[in-house]
Amino acid sequence: MSGAKKLSSMDASFLYLETPEMPMHVGSIAIFRLPENYAGNFFEDFKAMIASRLHIAPILKARLEKAPLDIDHPSWVEDDQFDIDRHIFRGSLPAPYDRATLERIVGWMHAKLLNRARPLWEFYVFEGMKDNEIGLYSKMHHACIDGGAGAALTNMIYDVSPVPREIPEPTARRKGGPEPREMAANFIDSYQQLWRQPFDGSTMAKGIDLPRSGKSDLGSILFDNAMFQIESAVKFAGSVPAMLKSVSEVVAKVSDPKSRDSIASMASPPTILNKSISSERSFAGVSISLSEAKALAKQSGGKLNDVVLALSSGVVRRYLISQGALPNKSLTAGVPISLREEGNTDANNQVFGMICSIATDIEDPKARLEAIIAQSSKSKEMSHPLRALMPQVSNVSMLGAPILVQIMALLYSRSNLSDVLPPATNITVSNVPGPRQTLYAAGAELLHIFPVSIAVHGVALNITVQSYRDQLDFGFIAGANVIPHVQVLADMLPEELAALQAAYASPPDAQSVAS
Repeated sequence: MSGAKKLSSMDASFLYLETPEMPMHVGSIAIFRLPENYAGNFFEDFKAMIASRLHIAPILKARLEKAPLDIDHPSWVEDDQFDIDRHIFRGSLPAPYDRATLERIVGWMHAKLLNRARPLWEFYVFEGMKDNEIGLYSKMHHACIDGGAGAALTNMIYDVSPVPREIPEPTARRKGGPEPREMAANFIDSYQQLWRQPFDGSTMAKGIDLPRSGKSDLGSILFDNAMFQIESAVKFAGSVPAMLKSVSEVVAKVSDPKSRDSIASMASPPTILNKSISSERSFAGVSISLSEAKALAKQSGGKLNDVVLALSSGVVRRYLISQGALPNKSLTAGVPISLREEGNTDANNQVFGMICSIATDIEDPKARLEAIIAQSSKSKEMSHPLRALMPQVSNVSMLGAPILVQIMALLYSRSNLSDVLPPATNITVSNVPGPRQTLYAAGAELLHIFPVSIAVHGVALNITVQSYRDQLDFGFIAGANVIPHVQVLADMLPEELAALQAAYASPPDAQSVAS
């Protein structure tokens, strides 16, 4: 990457909120199958392939550079000591060399912080598994990436045929930031651009691009921050009408008596899942048919995401009943929503979220799914006006804020406040769309890709789903002090799918009449 690139406030927040008990990296377990009679060295072949493609995703060679005294957000700078052997490792599985063993080990490994002195990612290749399988555990800090930008990395790692495609060599780029004379010229051009059409709303909304020094000394940081504040003021002025419209819509919805029930349904009851978490994780993965889940969505008049919420709700409901801890009020789920526009592959976070009731107070699976469809529609309607505000609040920059936020995050983590405060949401459920065609890496066929996400204080359980081919790969991760063996929940998922299918199946007498 050329020059330094300062992190946005949203990206940087994942660094500030990180504590030893709450790592802020995301990952996955990819399961591959080697071809019959494979005689190569998959680990070395895979590492060589990634090394030849690093220029496709420059963030993989970027390390953090902190601002002096932490007065501003850190920047991404190219790591001039980058060594791929510090990022791709050969893992080792004990007997019986199966997926369950891999999942237990990954749960333990996912709790370990990434080294901030290096680019914030690691790959672990586990060879010698049963059925000629290979396991690839990857993790990358959330400050680098969200699910949408992950598609760009997928393009780097995977091919659509067993023979890896040829990737063009990177083009040479000038290193270092602009010269002072060049910066002055750019600043004058930008100043003239700003005042040439000062009352053009479309120009104001787009904003201007002022020059940056791209350096990390105190004077350069103060200069760059001043440029950022000017840019932000111009963009803010251009977006005021849209923001005022959003605020008025929110006020109207809150004051509407019809919306009060929707707001009340978003309140989360306290549960055994909403506790402070330890620095240990429990992980499990399980797959179900994508076609079957889509058929349920069609039958119910909902969407695939509603079915994912219903399956997650049913699993959590079964687990809480088994623990004698199901509350009378319905649990809620925090559901991330991507703000990324189609075609945008920037390696940063462009995400929003909503809170949705998941009807755990309803026993009948069919009635539960129908309630979730209704509630998710209301939640989207309630949260929609806020989406326009997110670009304005996601990149706020205040000098001195980073160190303050880090201190507050550490105090919150160590004070166990999440044990006594009402939970904002009970669980996290995220659905990430993936490729339908078969993918390969270094000649091996990709069978599954189970997401390994983030558990946080107060929301110990995260269920993230990745679609691939005709399957939905569920990844369950939890604070191990709250759910010691999250495999119990994963084992319930096929049962919950079967119960939901049975609820929508035609009754026997209707089948006999039809025949």
